[in-house]
Amino acid sequence: MNNINAIILAAGKGTRMNSTKPKVLQTLSDKTLLEHVLIQAQQLCSKVYVVYGFGGEQVQQTINDASINWVEQVEQLGTGHAVAQAMPQIDDDSISLILYGDVPLIEQSTLKKLIAHAQESGVALLSIILENPTGYGRILRKNDQIQAIIEQKDANNEQLAISEVNTGIMAVNSGLLRIYLGELGTNNAQSEFYLTDIIAMAVNDGKIIASVIAENEFEVAGVNDKIQLAKLERTFQQNQAIQFMQDGLTLKDPSRFDCRGLLSFGQDCEIDVNVLVEGDVSLGYNTTIAPNCIIKNAKIGNNVVILSNSVIENAVINDGASIGPFARIRPETTIGENAKIGNFVEVKKSSIGKNAKISHLSYVGDTLMGEAVNIGAGVITCNYDGVNKHQTIIEEGAFVGSDSQLIAPVNIGKNATIGAGSTISKNAPAGQLTLSRSKQMSLKNWNKPGKK
Repeated sequence: MNNINAIILAAGKGTRMNSTKPKVLQTLSDKTLLEHVLIQAQQLCSKVYVVYGFGGEQVQQTINDASINWVEQVEQLGTGHAVAQAMPQIDDDSISLILYGDVPLIEQSTLKKLIAHAQESGVALLSIILENPTGYGRILRKNDQIQAIIEQKDANNEQLAISEVNTGIMAVNSGLLRIYLGELGTNNAQSEFYLTDIIAMAVNDGKIIASVIAENEFEVAGVNDKIQLAKLERTFQQNQAIQFMQDGLTLKDPSRFDCRGLLSFGQDCEIDVNVLVEGDVSLGYNTTIAPNCIIKNAKIGNNVVILSNSVIENAVINDGASIGPFARIRPETTIGENAKIGNFVEVKKSSIGKNAKISHLSYVGDTLMGEAVNIGAGVITCNYDGVNKHQTIIEEGAFVGSDSQLIAPVNIGKNATIGAGSTISKNAPAGQLTLSRSKQMSLKNWNKPGKK
């Protein structure tokens, strides 16, 4: 929308958070509270102003967005005072959308309605009806028209019984807003400049206050402490889970699923309980993820099986592969089609070929592995010499016997076999058996040590 300014109030300290971070930098899902608000504001508004106070430098460094206009509120003198700090930079012929950096789940559809009403009437207010309105300013109406907002501390018993409350979110013609802000006083219980007082001023001017009532309480819920933060986190995750299931994803228990990033998926994918998705994750079709897995920044193909308690990070898993249980796929790893990475296997910065098998208890790092390679139990690629990392190359069809160590840099040739228990520090020729074990012997007169 053109000529819409977002003014986001983010100056609060948030003492109830008991944190060194400003309240708006507390995280919900994978983003700060302020970032959630910014996403909505930047999609709707031509300019965004963030009014900061406590920890302002930390806020700016964390957000680090050059498109934001930062405005400092040196003294905390109320919401009206906070909005006034941004007004010198705003044209009268525009709409100002007032948002809050600690109200993270406001939806774009609601804000669009609010802006549209403000463009018609000049002033539009977002309210909500609550079963328990305690703590909120009440909406005062006459003949169904909004007349004013009375804060809880200034309300009488009759007014306290009103269930429609102010959310603080409003859209106002910027020229009107500038005039009304200049007329605010501090004759109230808090001795602050209340932004809400502009509603009564507009009514006295003969303005009809456009009303938008939010449908969902979570949209306007603020965060003041870690308990409220946790409740909104669960709400956010539940909303995501419902949308995913509507789009075709099978979640065994949506209450035990967390997506802290972006998830895309094809048809017939299934995710079991206690799975955490982070960053940017894509699933092909007919892929299943078993319980207790962590998937972060991964591209996972079709017909893939991720077995329980596996961790995948910054990796590509190609079609038909099987991962786990208890496998760890570390960054810069590509697992080939129909490859198997089994129990307690760790793979790091490696390319694993099509149909390769690393079935149990192995570490493979900095390795280029060809197709149909078979790695026995307990095999280690010794890629680190104490200073530098070195690469191991295992060519197509090679077989590495159990409990072998491959000392990089080293090359295992095509169809080579490494005898179990070998330490290989030189290249192994293609098609040959290579081993490093000494000749087996038995000592007749050897006595088992006794306990001293």
